[in-house]
Amino acid sequence: MKRLKKIAAITMARNDEFFLSRWVKYYGNELGHENLYIILDGLDQTTPNNAKNANIIKLPHTDMSRIAGDKYRIKKISEYAKELFKNYDIIIGCDSDEFLVVDPRLKKSLREYLSNLKINTSVSGLGLDIGQHLTKESVLDKRKPILNQREYALLSTRYTKPVVLNKPLNWGSGFHSIRGHNFHIDKNLYLLHFGAVDMKILIDKAKKRGPDWVNHLRRRGNGTMNIITKKHAHSESIIKIVRTMQRIFRPIYAMDKPGMLGIKIVVKIPTRFKKYEI
Repeated sequence: MKRLKKIAAITMARNDEFFLSRWVKYYGNELGHENLYIILDGLDQTTPNNAKNANIIKLPHTDMSRIAGDKYRIKKISEYAKELFKNYDIIIGCDSDEFLVVDPRLKKSLREYLSNLKINTSVSGLGLDIGQHLTKESVLDKRKPILNQREYALLSTRYTKPVVLNKPLNWGSGFHSIRGHNFHIDKNLYLLHFGAVDMKILIDKAKKRGPDWVNHLRRRGNGTMNIITKKHAHSESIIKIVRTMQRIFRPIYAMDKPGMLGIKIVVKIPTRFKKYEI
């Protein structure tokens, strides 16, 4: 067993108390709250009640289009992450609705697993875009863990992100790529994305952000939910095949990202993942 490395997690959020509090709880338990770095977009933003001794950075908010905002946020996060490498071995960067988890069958913490993993610049977990099945699943009860209420995920190239870095580099918008570098998908890591987990949350969120965000959130949310609702859900055995596909195929327009030739595959989330009470 190698020594446990110093690992930090960083995110940037605005008006996102529901997911951010869960982000703090999960990564705080896995890495220690003192190793969390939360950039709040707006001096008016409230620090999560469970932040404990997490590091909070508040920046003035400027209204921007979605594309301009994405570029601004990832630039700020990449800059902060570069500074953190003065004190840390590994940095995890992701949105507040994204959770990097180790397959529970290994019975290892995230810090333990990453500390003993050979990382070639970056590492990705297979993206599981967890969404509401519109005919089988009801409105989310925010008092209970999400994975106790949602059973299906789209195996998504969009969320197979290189969120783990072991050297100072620049993420592309939304953490979807590392500029000038390939991606490496680990066989035991998964990135759980919860942005489309509940239709009511999506609609309420979109109303507060204006028409640009409304269009974006409706398109992303409805897309994931419709696919999960309409398509047959495969068993866990499909996951290995999809991981291999994403390693081999690349979209022509983005050779530094994984591809699946446009194939949409839904999987029933293995029950063992419920141990992560996110």
